[in-house]
Amino acid sequence: MGTKGRRDAGHGKKIVVRKDGPYVVYGELPLVRKVQVVSEHGEPLAWRTGETIETREPYLLCRCGQSRHKPLCDGAHVEAGFDGTESADTRVTSERQVNLPGGTGIVVKQDVYLCTNSGFCANRVTTIQKMIPKTDDTQVRTQAIAMIEHCPSGSLTYSTSEGEADVEPDLPQQVAATTEITWAGPIAGPLWASGSIPVERADGQPFETRHRVTLCRCGCSKEKPLCDGTHRGAGVSEE
Repeated sequence: MGTKGRRDAGHGKKIVVRKDGPYVVYGELPLVRKVQVVSEHGEPLAWRTGETIETREPYLLCRCGQSRHKPLCDGAHVEAGFDGTESADTRVTSERQVNLPGGTGIVVKQDVYLCTNSGFCANRVTTIQKMIPKTDDTQVRTQAIAMIEHCPSGSLTYSTSEGEADVEPDLPQQVAATTEITWAGPIAGPLWASGSIPVERADGQPFETRHRVTLCRCGCSKEKPLCDGTHRGAGVSEE
């Protein structure tokens, strides 16, 4: 593991980004697979939790997208000369967040920077933006909340009134290797850390701990270590 890995061990549940290398996960955090559930029209509806992947403490997760044992790291980043330079905005979400207008019963907030375009906020009939002015209707409000809570990155959040804390979905403290379902077939989505797991950047810059975080695992994001949706054009498989 090297000196740095030994120094980080035993410091609780967290994900540590290694310079030009993998994510190191400490604290016996479960690693699972999650697959999008989509409609007959390809619209993302929910997440289905699959197998729990056997790991040791700590375990290493691929960040370059080239491991032969994804989601686990097999050292492929070394041979590939992976450049994992971190460029994500280190400001807290509240500094970028805006309130989407028109809500009744809920205040919907959006941090566009965190959006990975996972598709849960829209369907063939409507979008979250169109629904918000109709949230005086309990059914509409319930559907809007479900859409928000399925957003893996936490780009969308809501509170029950202005000035109140965000209501977060009841998600376990775990790391998930996600699979997205597209018309071309399943593709490897981001690593989804839930349950307010601290992420420590390799460059030492402070990073806000959030309840939902999507981490790049294709190696191509322009917002490393965060996912920016680039994986959909990167062609990274789960194999």
